[in-house]
Amino acid sequence: MDAMTALLGFTAWTLLLVVLVVLWRGVEILRGKPANSWGRSDSIAVPGFVTRASHAHLNCLENLPVFAVIVLAAVAMGKTAALGSLGCWVLGARIVQSLAHLIGTQQVLVLIRATAYFVQVGLFIYMLWSLLA
Repeated sequence: MDAMTALLGFTAWTLLLVVLVVLWRGVEILRGKPANSWGRSDSIAVPGFVTRASHAHLNCLENLPVFAVIVLAAVAMGKTAALGSLGCWVLGARIVQSLAHLIGTQQVLVLIRATAYFVQVGLFIYMLWSLLA
């Protein structure tokens, strides 16, 4: 998998996570809950899974721009070969991080999430270094 395909996969994964939240909200609206029930300052009872899906989505949004800039810079510089298959590893680590987030909040899952996150950060640094070298 090349870096651009991995970037598209990362984007698709980010969209999938927000779709989970939107589907739940849609079902709640169909059940009669007002559409404006989810204000930022409101403390609405939301199932843990939906809260975790929302947080996993936000985590993706924090890192997607970094990954996108690295991949698009590689394309613009004609250095996509410098990234090799590292994008695939970034995507894999992102999916592991999100799945651990969705499953629960037990300590082992938090450690898995943190490990997957630091793998991504390490790969971002390595890819940047490869582009700038």
